[in-house]
Amino acid sequence: MLTCGQCGRESPDGFGFCPACGAPLATVPAREVRKVVTVLFCDLTGSTAIGDRTDPEALRALMNRYYDAARLVLERHGGTVEKFVGDAVMAVFGIPVASEDDALRATRAATELREVVHGLGLEARIGVNTGAVVAGEGDTLVTGDAVNVAARLEQAAGAGEILLGTDTLQLVRDAVSAEPLELTLKGKPDPVPAHRLLGIDPSAAGVARHLQRPMVGRERERERLRSDFRDVVAGNACRLSTLIGSAGIGKSRLVADFLEQIDGLATVARGRALSYGEGITYWPLVEMLIQLGIEPSDAILSSPAETQLATRALLERRAAERPLVLVVDDLHWAEPPMLDLVEHVADWSRGVPILLLCLARPELLDVRSGWAGGKLNATSVLLEPLAESEAGALADELLAGIDLDDATRVRIIATAEGNPLFLEEMAALARDARGTVDVPPTIQALLQARLDTLNHDERVVIERGSVEGQVFHRGAVTALASLPQAVDVHEQLGALVRKELVRPDHALIVGDDAYRFRHLLIRDTAYEGLPKAVRADLHERFAGWLDASTQLVEQDEIVGYHLEQAARYRAELDPDDAAGPELAERAATRLGAAGVAAFDRTDLHATRNLLERALALLDEGPLRRSMIPPLVDARLEVSDVEGLPELVGELDRGDERDRATATVLRALVDPASGGSRSYAELEADLDAAQPVLERAGDLMGAARCERARAMLAWAECQATKSHMAILRCRRLLRQAGSTAFQGDLITNIAASAVFAGLSVPEIRAIIDELESDITNPGPLLAEGLRVARARLEVQAGVLEIEQARAAVLAYAELLRQIGSEFEALISGGILGALALYEGPEEHERVLRQRVDDFEALGDRMYLANALADWAAALCAIGEAERALEVVARARPLARADDLADAAALDMGEAYARALLGDRRGAEELVERTHDTLRDVDMAMLVAGAHRIEGRTRAALGDVDEARAIFSRLAADAERRGFVRFADLYRRELAALDMANPD
Repeated sequence: MLTCGQCGRESPDGFGFCPACGAPLATVPAREVRKVVTVLFCDLTGSTAIGDRTDPEALRALMNRYYDAARLVLERHGGTVEKFVGDAVMAVFGIPVASEDDALRATRAATELREVVHGLGLEARIGVNTGAVVAGEGDTLVTGDAVNVAARLEQAAGAGEILLGTDTLQLVRDAVSAEPLELTLKGKPDPVPAHRLLGIDPSAAGVARHLQRPMVGRERERERLRSDFRDVVAGNACRLSTLIGSAGIGKSRLVADFLEQIDGLATVARGRALSYGEGITYWPLVEMLIQLGIEPSDAILSSPAETQLATRALLERRAAERPLVLVVDDLHWAEPPMLDLVEHVADWSRGVPILLLCLARPELLDVRSGWAGGKLNATSVLLEPLAESEAGALADELLAGIDLDDATRVRIIATAEGNPLFLEEMAALARDARGTVDVPPTIQALLQARLDTLNHDERVVIERGSVEGQVFHRGAVTALASLPQAVDVHEQLGALVRKELVRPDHALIVGDDAYRFRHLLIRDTAYEGLPKAVRADLHERFAGWLDASTQLVEQDEIVGYHLEQAARYRAELDPDDAAGPELAERAATRLGAAGVAAFDRTDLHATRNLLERALALLDEGPLRRSMIPPLVDARLEVSDVEGLPELVGELDRGDERDRATATVLRALVDPASGGSRSYAELEADLDAAQPVLERAGDLMGAARCERARAMLAWAECQATKSHMAILRCRRLLRQAGSTAFQGDLITNIAASAVFAGLSVPEIRAIIDELESDITNPGPLLAEGLRVARARLEVQAGVLEIEQARAAVLAYAELLRQIGSEFEALISGGILGALALYEGPEEHERVLRQRVDDFEALGDRMYLANALADWAAALCAIGEAERALEVVARARPLARADDLADAAALDMGEAYARALLGDRRGAEELVERTHDTLRDVDMAMLVAGAHRIEGRTRAALGDVDEARAIFSRLAADAERRGFVRFADLYRRELAALDMANPD
């Protein structure tokens, strides 16, 4: 027999058309589908005893009546009887074509079947369960755990009892009364919840619809969007508008209406976040940039911060030409850096008309509870269900021309509960069924039934498209739809468009056509209908097609995702699949490459996501160990040290190179995780590991070693040693072709050069080389280099103080715009030095503000040093007692092994004690500072301590010693080319001479 692809009925051989619906019949390959069905098992109780006391002929007649009655009841309710075994029967509801109320039909059938059996003088026990199965042709119609549970429920039931599974009860809960049970079922390690059916309302829907919020119309929302656009254009301003609503509630329709209203008045670009977007950070941005004719690489730069600034600049330039509307779909799936980017543009775009229109489900507020909160230029609109009158008007339009009785029409509207998508899909199903339709209890059940009306070829095409995602390409479907019997993909796509299941969309692949599922729920339903084995095969084939067809900005992330899905499905179906490890390695390799690339651009969230997914696919071995170092690097950058020692320990179980890498990582992890090893011990380990990495040609490993050495040296106040290690690290990274740590390296190179005591010409040459070496640095990196030069040139006497201050403040503002408040505060450290030239009162004010800012941020790392600087400034304006109070506040905050804090605090206290006449106390603290500084190689730190020592000596009346200190400092600053520092020390000498004319 042939099965009709249109209605699912079987037809006798020799028929060319289905006798039930008239559709043409074609021989198609046997196929399996994955779908949700409801399974019923019924068995007679006491049948053995009946056989013992009943004549065989009478028993046969009785059993035949039972079989006939059971089949009649089950089929009348829409079930398919799979088999009779002895006195047991199994039936499936949802095969071959799903009905939206399969669970309710099965429960009603069970109730009627129990009564019919009782009328025959017998008793039945029945189990009903709903769940996913694989269905196909052959001796076994359906297979899956849902079948096993239904059989076990039937075995656990008593005479005359009907037991329902939990999923079944959820679909019939408003039509039945039941009591909960907890059963121990054969083959199940844990107790299984079940429910004993007590009664059923034959006229009730399985799931009643109850409105939980007042229904509202759409005119207010339409006017809100139009008003936002008018405000954007009139005020030349940026505005963020977010539409929040559940699936199918009408967000996309509202946006389509709005875009029609502003057609020709603005440039529009649209992007969407992917539902499988883990690690695919900027996909919505890429889509929008391509539509705007902007090269994505011009916006997506070395870090999320650089990307924010560059993207904003590009969008502002485009909006200056014409108002710009950017629509971001499915924002609830966006990665955190993409959410940050949207908020950054909303917060900081000025003087140009940009409307950011975002669509999201309420889940957005789970991941970003404060979305748009506190922004004066932001509105969020929650879309409620349509009002009853509006739902009725929409139904009139959608159901026009369909012969429906009034009761069915009313039930459609009531069940839709104001959800436009439900109404549209219900109308389409009614149209396909020529008016004879059962109203489903859920939108998912409705969509499954809708897809069941497609013919074989249409189903193949829509399922293959679902593998790529909500937007898919004809070329991919063609590659995935290769079957013994050819499928005309172009023709079937046209049919799907006519049936309003998909619509044409923008293609991301040159020369191809793209289509978008009219709603993501349609895509999900089509995808979920595929058996996992088929999904695995299609994901793997799609990854191969994508690599052969195009090169996307995030190719590794997307290909890696599809290979990952294929590997997971195969492992789930057959853990011993011989091809599984090779497929998992391919997936992990692509995800790992994407993770390393994400780290190079400082996208730490994506780095962790991608590398952790890659590791999860792999057993311990060389490939897995190769991905541990960048993952450790990324987690250290965000101070997430939990579990890092275990990862480093796994590296230690590898070869010599792995063990050397583990040693390097331990030098970074141990201090960060509160380890007990000293800096000297860690540095000795680095000395042993580095030659191993160099012999292996591991440039990244050697660079990581030098970076660890630089960090340890800086912690020990050894600036020269740190500077040389940072330079070696950068050189090795350049040889490796990596841009990892680029921003930190540039900052540390400039800072360590100054603290190491290099001259102005030497530091200038370093900055020149950095500027010429970095191509397309991005706004933040470029501004950072400009500030490094400004800091140098102001001290060299080339740049005016106000110009340098303006550069530093502009850089700090840029950092605040990307949310880096702490880095902005650190970058302003030179403002205190510049304030020295404006007098002691201004200097004290600036340093007091710096302390307040660190305290407001809750910082402890830098607060002790800031308090020490402020204490010295208080002494300069004669507030010695207050200075001692400040030092006392700072002492508990300073680390015992922090030489910089120790020197600054001791000298600040010495200065205060000198002013208060405590010579002995002051001299003891000065001597202790000398002892501390003996082990310090930081020219700026040492010079700062000696400047305060000079003032301390002057306060003690030791004028000659003070003159000697300031003269030495001025000569050293002059020699290095730090003209303004030299001037500052000469001012101190002049003040001494005025106070001591003799």
